[in-house]
Amino acid sequence: MSLPPSVTVLGATGSIGVSTLDVLARHPERYRVHALTAHRSRETLLAQCRTHTPALAVLEGEGDAAWLRERLREAGLATEVRCGPEALVEVSEAPEVDVVMAAIVGAAGLLPTLAAVRAGKRVLLANKEALVMSGSLFMEAVERHGATLLPIDSEHNAIYQCLPAEHRGGLSRHGVTQLLLTASGGPFRGWSRQALAGVTPEQACAHPNWSMGRKISVDSATLMNKGLELIEACWLFDAHPSQIQVVVHPQSVIHSMAAYADGSVLAQLGNPDMRTPIAYGLSWPERIDAGVEALDLFRVARLDFEPADESAFPCLRLAREAMEDGGTAPAVLNAANEIAVEAFLDGRLGFAEIGELVSRVREACPFEPANELDGILAADARARREAWAWLGRR
Repeated sequence: MSLPPSVTVLGATGSIGVSTLDVLARHPERYRVHALTAHRSRETLLAQCRTHTPALAVLEGEGDAAWLRERLREAGLATEVRCGPEALVEVSEAPEVDVVMAAIVGAAGLLPTLAAVRAGKRVLLANKEALVMSGSLFMEAVERHGATLLPIDSEHNAIYQCLPAEHRGGLSRHGVTQLLLTASGGPFRGWSRQALAGVTPEQACAHPNWSMGRKISVDSATLMNKGLELIEACWLFDAHPSQIQVVVHPQSVIHSMAAYADGSVLAQLGNPDMRTPIAYGLSWPERIDAGVEALDLFRVARLDFEPADESAFPCLRLAREAMEDGGTAPAVLNAANEIAVEAFLDGRLGFAEIGELVSRVREACPFEPANELDGILAADARARREAWAWLGRR
């Protein structure tokens, strides 16, 4: 009798990781947890290890790892604890692992996610930065190593469900004329650029529909998250930026759509709960219970749509321009944004200045070909230096 698939969860203590473990716990006969990783949230990771008894746990620093080893020993658990970037790669490419949930936020998720792809795993991609930074390299690795790539962002998961099973080679080959990427509009939908100047981190992190980490919540508030998703969609679905339209849909019930040459528009609907795309990725091509309440259209009552305001929210435009530039431009955009969001959350940068910092760094870092991982990482590092230098000059 064969064993059920073994799962590594990268970023287990974040919102996606927690939702993934919730879905896995609903189906103990179908899945085994091989490894759980976290940045520094050792207490949460300890609780997860007690519940899910993984073979391995990974933390960033040796001090936190030593603490976790001792707590697990006291609890009588055999989970092995490792630390550092190398350990993240090891638990992603381990031969006994079948599925990798890539849910580490930011550029830190690139190397372990790429390792999982190169090892031919089923990769559930919730780390959009991996594709934003290294799109061509990443997708070539998926093809070369026979990995199965399933998008977990609700928008990309929705589009994946609305497209033909084989959709590579350009959208027009499959009768698709446009991808409609929906956006909630975030907590400041309808605000003017002037009104946005006084936004606080607490306001920016209070998303009206989704429960997310602080960094992603800020990205949603600036619409940079939608810009990064636009870049990711281009790589996932072999699309040009001109074939993707961002549609603000405040109810967050339609997660995205695909328009076809015959006039049809296919949409995927559901309550705004990440367990739905997570369960889809884990069980594809089957369907399993995700623990999500069924959508009640009578309670929703109405569906509204409006264009995105790129004047008040310039990050969306900057992301589209970076994808059109190509090469290392998206990696530079992502790196600059990560520093800008960090500075905003620390009170060193105004909300309306996030886009300005990203724009300045893009101007200071001309894009180059993105054919090698070392070049991409070098562009990322240079953009971060430029971002910190710009902050220092303010």
